Amino acid sequence: MNVASELRDLLGNEVIADDPETLARHSGDKWFAAHEPEIVVFARSTDDVSKLLHFASREKIPVTARGGGFGYVGGCVPARGGIALSLMRMNRIREISFADAVAIVGPGVFTADLKGAVRAQKLFYPPDPASMKDCTIGGNVATNAGGPRCLKYGVTRNYVIGLAAVLANGDVLRIGGRVHKNKTGFDLIGLFVGSEGMLGVVTEVTLRLLPLPPARATLSAAFATATQAAEAVQAIFAGGFLPSSLEIADHFTLEAARRDLGKTIVPEGNAHLLIDLDGQEESVRSESAAIRELLENRKPNAIETAIGEADCEKLWALRRQFSNSLRATGLTKLNQDVVVPRSHLVDLMEFAELLQTKHGFPIACFGHAGDGNIHVNIMADRYNRDAAVREKVERALDDLFAQVVAWGGVITGEHGIGLAKKRWWPQATSEAVREVHRSLKQALDPNDILNPGKFV
Repeated sequence: MNVASELRDLLGNEVIADDPETLARHSGDKWFAAHEPEIVVFARSTDDVSKLLHFASREKIPVTARGGGFGYVGGCVPARGGIALSLMRMNRIREISFADAVAIVGPGVFTADLKGAVRAQKLFYPPDPASMKDCTIGGNVATNAGGPRCLKYGVTRNYVIGLAAVLANGDVLRIGGRVHKNKTGFDLIGLFVGSEGMLGVVTEVTLRLLPLPPARATLSAAFATATQAAEAVQAIFAGGFLPSSLEIADHFTLEAARRDLGKTIVPEGNAHLLIDLDGQEESVRSESAAIRELLENRKPNAIETAIGEADCEKLWALRRQFSNSLRATGLTKLNQDVVVPRSHLVDLMEFAELLQTKHGFPIACFGHAGDGNIHVNIMADRYNRDAAVREKVERALDDLFAQVVAWGGVITGEHGIGLAKKRWWPQATSEAVREVHRSLKQALDPNDILNPGKFV
């Protein structure tokens, strides 16, 4: 059977591609694995996806859905070839309703575009992954993406109130809607959010929106040690404050930024905190002043306060450049999005230093101090060229993940399991949990055609 010819007859010639350049472009994401599909389908509608999956299910052809391709764990790598299903043409914002406080969007809408569109209507979509200009709502749903603001506002799952999802056999499931409360049956929406494309293909998303906070403040504080910075985090919470974001960065990250961006931009010290507040003008000003006083009592190396969107973004520009500054070192940046209970924040950063000594790799830690989700970046030389280096990295990750799990943490808070963490999936879960995953997969995708070769 000529699959390309069959699909052209089924869906039309304009949505099918099998040229070498397109196949290569749809073979991987931002991780290091890649596998070319045999064909790429650019779906335009739920009906296209339904027809495709009905055909693929009948013929038992693998289908791997993908959005912007900006994942970090190989989640959209078509590991068993077959069809790469691009949802990038399903990129319409169908509706933004101020009265109902909802947005209805296609999976190919870029996250930053949605955030800007709802902001123009005095509404607010809080999830803010660092790659929001490049990642899509469909990808955010697949991985249950977070970002700095999830400390106060929660992750993608907390905003998805309706979905259209196409099952492996082509059936279309419409669940939820535009109401903000719904307890009609099981939480099927929650089942699909974070499922990494293995249970169905999401083709429309209804999102809950919030009123846009009219005021914002950011505090930037540098400390001599990571321990001092982490203690300041606990002091902020002990004072009864709940920032929208609370970010931390370690010595290696700051040194990389100093080399890349210049010493005048990066405050002195071995640890950096970035604290964001939002709300009404009066409360934001009083809270930012109170937190500044609290931080000053802890003797920071430097402290700065910004009020208003434009000035706050100037302070955040440094945080948004950390990843690029680490890449500018010339080393391969292997980003691990582990999460530990907040009481183990200092322990994690100190353990990263022990890993560095034991395994010989520089390690950079930065991320979401407020919820314990720290990006532990192993910085490896010759990672792509030397199998021995890759083996050493895996041994370092064995130690990291074992310790994180021993503390009651998890091996991924935002990026998912994909291919990158498949090796540690059994260590991170119980047999009973894995069996439930297998049962759900078998029930919804009995022929294992949806994103096969991953962790289930």
